Amino acid sequence: MAIAVRPSRIRVIPAPVRDDHALGPTEDLDRQPDGVPHDVVGLTFLFSVVLALLCAAIFITGGMGRIAALLLAAISIPVLVTALSNRAARERDDKHPAR
Repeated sequence: MAIAVRPSRIRVIPAPVRDDHALGPTEDLDRQPDGVPHDVVGLTFLFSVVLALLCAAIFITGGMGRIAALLLAAISIPVLVTALSNRAARERDDKHPAR
């Protein structure tokens, strides 16, 4: 036995994220909704790819280059993460000062 659903009986409840009026005032919201500055995400991707290509090129040359590539990665990855994390925190604080 099939159950027929009539469209007139279906009640759609609008979700607050889709109803712009239910969100409240957003005129002072000048940041990305997820809280992460998107330029920092882009810079992380760019620097990660460049670093990986550089380390791969040095590693392929062989000899002492392999040690140099490992040292470069071991030093530059924490520096990259720290610098971009600080930039993200600074941009969040600049756009939304403590109230």
